[in-house]
Amino acid sequence: MKELNKILKTKVNLPLPQATVIHLFHTNSWMKDDLLTALKPFDLSIEQFNVLRILRGQNGNAINLQDIQERMVSKMSNTTRLVDKLIKKKFVKRTICKTNRRKVEIVITELGLEHLQKVDPTIESTSTDITKNLTQEELMQLNTLLIKLKNK
Repeated sequence: MKELNKILKTKVNLPLPQATVIHLFHTNSWMKDDLLTALKPFDLSIEQFNVLRILRGQNGNAINLQDIQERMVSKMSNTTRLVDKLIKKKFVKRTICKTNRRKVEIVITELGLEHLQKVDPTIESTSTDITKNLTQEELMQLNTLLIKLKNK
């Protein structure tokens, strides 16, 4: 708790549940900053990277905007705007569904796949650096606790 008080520059001892939530938010912000810094040379935001990874996971199959949105880590993202930016970069393309002309589908391009291959080692090393103070066992325990926390 002293560590959190130092970060918040306060002497007030918060109730443990409140301190935990604040600490999680602070940690999230620190991790996002590190990931943003890592992605900057690749001209990608975290959300754009997330969309590209979702599309790569489709193994060449198209997916609609709603399904992308459901799989996003950050649900508040404007998926249409993100996809438009990726289209401008030629990392993805938009097609009209052959069976339902009102449905728009998105697929990753070869250029998008190549770009992701360049980004992957940087994200992997950044993730390793972020978690370097934890053992494998602690990482497993943390993941278990985070899952437990979400299952309210």
